[in-house]
Amino acid sequence: MATTLTDVAKRANVALSTASRAFSDPDRLGPQTLRKVLAVAQELGYESPVARTAEPVAEGGTVTVAVVVPDIANPVFGAFVKAAQGAGWHRRQTVVLADTDLSPDREREVITHLRERADGLIVCSPRLEADEILDICGRTPAVLVNRETSGADCVIADAGHGMRQAAEYLAALGHRRIAYVQGMQRSWSNAHRVELIRREAERAGLELELLGWQAETVAGGTAAAAGVMASGASAVITHNDLMALGVIAGARALGLSVPADLSVIGVDDIPFAEVSQPSLTSIAVPMAKAGALGTELLGQVLSGERSTPRLLRLPTQLIVRGSSAPPGGGGPATPHAAWGPTADRTTKDDVS
Repeated sequence: MATTLTDVAKRANVALSTASRAFSDPDRLGPQTLRKVLAVAQELGYESPVARTAEPVAEGGTVTVAVVVPDIANPVFGAFVKAAQGAGWHRRQTVVLADTDLSPDREREVITHLRERADGLIVCSPRLEADEILDICGRTPAVLVNRETSGADCVIADAGHGMRQAAEYLAALGHRRIAYVQGMQRSWSNAHRVELIRREAERAGLELELLGWQAETVAGGTAAAAGVMASGASAVITHNDLMALGVIAGARALGLSVPADLSVIGVDDIPFAEVSQPSLTSIAVPMAKAGALGTELLGQVLSGERSTPRLLRLPTQLIVRGSSAPPGGGGPATPHAAWGPTADRTTKDDVS
């Protein structure tokens, strides 16, 4: 039996009329009540037949969408913004960009500034908690990327597939002790990946050394290199590719060779990964697809096509290259190839 609005009202512990306003006239509800009703609707799979009437678009038939990223210098966020802008162009959206420089304080100021100037926001890999972001946005629709919450559209690049493949791959090569270099403390992606690598290392029979937080940059990876070597690990996975390139540079400065003395795996599969020396084994994260889907989801809300929030999970894939090998200096097992079954389908929901 299909979920009804009455089911939503009962689960949210609100009157039926209140639940109805969440979809037909949301401006009449307080932000917390609105989010509670929408979160329950998302959880129960309720799709409202009543679409909110779209606000008049800006002069010239366009709306303005603000894309907020933590570090545009990181190529993975460049790919995200490019895809978001491309998708926005097809919807006649003007896409503006804001960079928060990995600072939660600047992120708060940026979102506060943009909520009054943009018709909607896409906030990618935020440092603030999701509830705070949505409180700041108020009535301005927002899509969160790489931050999961109920009551708002979310797109998650789920590292689960890739971390499982990385752990299985390293175990198959003969590694027994590995290290993981964390990203920044307030990164949701970092906490998510730490949880995953702990689980997958145990499942693969690997001993894991979890190292401390570092800047999500080449310099951060270089700073972590000495700790990686001190851990006794024969392989390391880093929070992202920039840090992996830094670990390689740091290992060389210590007189070590990659992959002869240390196998290195990054996350993101940025363009530099394939042309680095050695080429970098990496977990490919579909951030370009996330950018396009985030724009599509926001466009649906702004046009009144849909009001119930969606959660989309995008799978990841290990790409094997020259920076990983059996312990002791053997060559890469299967260079320049995907490891394990390819997982390329959006899960939970498809955007129509």
